Amino acid sequence: MRKLPDGLQVGVATAAFQIEGGWNASDKSPSIWDTYSHIPGKIKDGTDGNDTCKSYEYYLRDIKMLKFLGVSFYRFSISWPRVLPSGFSNKISEDGIGYYSRFVDELLANGIEPVVTMYHWDLPQSLQDLGGWANPLIADWFEDYARVLYKTLGDRVKTWITLNEPKQFLIHGYGMNRFAPDIVSPGIGDYMAVKNALLAHARAWHLYDKEYREKQKGTIGITIATDFREGASDSPADIEAGNIAMDFEVGFYSHPIFSSTGGFPERMIKRIGDKSAEQGFPRSRLPELSQKEIEFIKGTSDFYGFNHYSTKFYTMDKYKNGTFPVPSYEDDMGVVGDYGNYELAPIIHTTKIPKGIRKALNWVKDKYNNPQVLITENGYGNFGGVDDFDRIDYYSDYIDAILDAIEVDGCNVKTFTAWSLMDNFEWDSGLTPKFGLFAVDFEDEKRTRKARLSALWYKNLIADRTLGSADETEFEEILF
Repeated sequence: MRKLPDGLQVGVATAAFQIEGGWNASDKSPSIWDTYSHIPGKIKDGTDGNDTCKSYEYYLRDIKMLKFLGVSFYRFSISWPRVLPSGFSNKISEDGIGYYSRFVDELLANGIEPVVTMYHWDLPQSLQDLGGWANPLIADWFEDYARVLYKTLGDRVKTWITLNEPKQFLIHGYGMNRFAPDIVSPGIGDYMAVKNALLAHARAWHLYDKEYREKQKGTIGITIATDFREGASDSPADIEAGNIAMDFEVGFYSHPIFSSTGGFPERMIKRIGDKSAEQGFPRSRLPELSQKEIEFIKGTSDFYGFNHYSTKFYTMDKYKNGTFPVPSYEDDMGVVGDYGNYELAPIIHTTKIPKGIRKALNWVKDKYNNPQVLITENGYGNFGGVDDFDRIDYYSDYIDAILDAIEVDGCNVKTFTAWSLMDNFEWDSGLTPKFGLFAVDFEDEKRTRKARLSALWYKNLIADRTLGSADETEFEEILF
């Protein structure tokens, strides 16, 4: 019966493309995920993002669900092509920005703080046609988009997240045949896109810092996927494999922003430089950050946005030439990871290894002088059912490990955010995986939501601020 510490705020999260639907409502233009999900064979279960949960239409029901849970904040994202149909700030959609403005007002009227992600992967297709994140001009375009949001919503929104999980949308989208926009340029295009995204993030932060912070008095940062990576054994080679994996998977994005020196991790610079030379390239495939760019990016986050689902264990022993494409991000890493001897979750990247989140939080604390951490996503995926004891078990063990990180290790954690409020469109897997505290009936025209046992458990956690067990939670049918 462990108590939550005073000051730890508890909320839930979603993302625009995954729940809104209304893909062509009013003057909204297609995003890269609209385009991608309409290509036959790209989404594993054959579904698309046209309707999903219909939250664009039924957002007031979402707020009732949030109120039912008793959360103190709701993390959601804004659809860039819904607000700026051309991708550029020359035309602002009255309907698009009006939707988000009404939504923010309703949240505040119900005592729920809006935590807003500017970019959760749904780039306007019009900008992708110009190169998307691989085009250096995207830093200008993103800054212009950020300015629109600050001007229209910043009087009420006090917590901004620029980019959600850059690794996932950049490496998977520009280096692998996995995510939109499906630009497969491994070890080249993906690295170009990472540099541009870091500069775009920094531009949005500096804009807020210089022109809006004093008046609007908010905070702004970035969210980085910080799943833990460690050696598969205590051998020096495996320990180094874990360090390499952390640098590539997390440090690629965190080190330029949060470290005292800035720039990319030294391991990455050396490994990619050496590999590039071996492969006959005249220079490293990793784009260089000038000293001016290093200084411009460094320090551009008021908090460390922290997403975490599981842990993998890495070794060099299983890596052989030809394991991965050459060149590629995976080949540059030169290590191979798995989930060890742990029982795999139905959605494998949520395999329950709770000690990993404590290690990841300590990694952030030790690397970056214990910054304020907002845990912006943590959750468990399965394939359905409302008596989701497995999800409650996952959350209970992970929150317990987080409390150890706070109370024993001194990690500076300020929020915990469950992913997700409700079932949604889970990217290339479609509607089949279930992450929601609320189940969504996707066969029902009104997308009726039903509280799972985990929703009732989470409601009790928030109300009592006590970490109880699943057995103490009684199920009752509650529909929205």
